[in-house]
Amino acid sequence: MDLTTLGANNMRLQDLIDEASALPVDERALVVESLLKSLNPIEANIDEKWVQVAESRLHELDSGSVNPVPGDEVFRKIRSRLQK
Repeated sequence: MDLTTLGANNMRLQDLIDEASALPVDERALVVESLLKSLNPIEANIDEKWVQVAESRLHELDSGSVNPVPGDEVFRKIRSRLQK
């Protein structure tokens, strides 16, 4: 959707966009972050589960029960599989 299809609110929305665009970069980033959060609200229980997964994986690395694989090797293997 573009601004020409918004009707009566078009000017108000364009003014808002113009004002936000004139902000310093760090303040624009905060506006964008806030808007994105409003589209995809934080779910604490999911965040807690990701923390548990991250801690578990860190423990596996620290204990030596798994070995890390360098990122370039991972991507090389992925590219190789996709080329087949």
